[in-house]
Amino acid sequence: MSLDALARTAYSEDHEAFRQTVRRFMLEEVAPNAAKWDEAGIVDKAIWTKAGELGLLCPTVPEEYGGLGLDFGYNAIVDEEASYHGGVTLGFSLHSDIVAGYLTAYGSEEQKKQWLPKLVSGEAITAIAMTEPGTGSDLQGIRTTARKDGNHYVINGSKTYITNGQNADLILVCAKTDTEVQPAWKGVSIILVEADREGFKRGRNLDKIGMDAADTSELFFEDVRVPMTNCLGEEGKGFIYLMSELPQERLSIAVSAQASAQRAYDETVAFTKDRKAFGKPVFDFQNTRFTLADLKSKLQVGWAHLDWALNRHNKRELTAEEGAAAKLWHTELQWEVMDKCLQLHGGAGYMNEYPIARAWRSARVTRIFGGTNEIMKELIGRKL
Repeated sequence: MSLDALARTAYSEDHEAFRQTVRRFMLEEVAPNAAKWDEAGIVDKAIWTKAGELGLLCPTVPEEYGGLGLDFGYNAIVDEEASYHGGVTLGFSLHSDIVAGYLTAYGSEEQKKQWLPKLVSGEAITAIAMTEPGTGSDLQGIRTTARKDGNHYVINGSKTYITNGQNADLILVCAKTDTEVQPAWKGVSIILVEADREGFKRGRNLDKIGMDAADTSELFFEDVRVPMTNCLGEEGKGFIYLMSELPQERLSIAVSAQASAQRAYDETVAFTKDRKAFGKPVFDFQNTRFTLADLKSKLQVGWAHLDWALNRHNKRELTAEEGAAAKLWHTELQWEVMDKCLQLHGGAGYMNEYPIARAWRSARVTRIFGGTNEIMKELIGRKL
């Protein structure tokens, strides 16, 4: 089975034609290199410019800045195909679904002209630096500071668990431009920091239990001077910007989670039909069929919900709590699918040579990043 077999309601014929381009790219350029990149702990930078040439990066960026000016459905297709066919975490979704959105929505004309064409082409890889060693989901508690000095900011602090941290050419840094103001969120700003700035250092490419090819890094800022024109939007509005863009980030996570769960399910159906125990295929045991039937039903519901959320988001109607609910539900489903599918593989499921083992390891983080699922419940609960 492939994603083509699903009856989708979020996509047009143009979307599906674009999907074929994305799929070829994933099967020909990405999947054959997945094992090598997992081993290296980082994706080759050359894949970014290849993706850029095909229009796979930042499809929503307006045409005047080098983009295609398309809706978020095109981003979602890249996410789905990468999760289903790519076999490796590329870092494209962070770049296209999150960072490009901040620059497009809040960047100055100068910032947009300088950076968006490079994001679209893959010439510039981006990261966003929110999390700190002592601060995870609590963004108001960040300690990185950006102190004014003449017409510059001087940035000091450290970040951790930063996706694309080793490859990034441009980092959107969440920092306190005012450490005294109350409530504390009013002091948060987003500052653009180019990776060649003096005082900026990359730390370790962190050793994770999954998503091996995703470069996830510590970043250090020691008296990093950037012009005040590098502030994204208005000073002190960073927290508001972050909150307003989170529904799309969380929908992006939900899309990838659903597609990777579908791939794990499809792999498991094939495996259990091929693998024999007690003289017959594992698939022929009632427990196997019942488990797979239950998962199939939940995946079916998941695709319907995902299309509902994508349609609402493309009409700019997806609320913050709906985005949180999508992230919560699809990542919980992803884990259920991964864990039950691994179990149906038996001992083979615990071996990294089998795709289910790598998928299971990589799925564990999706209930943590983008805001933990406990935070998602809190956000939804506040609106009850």
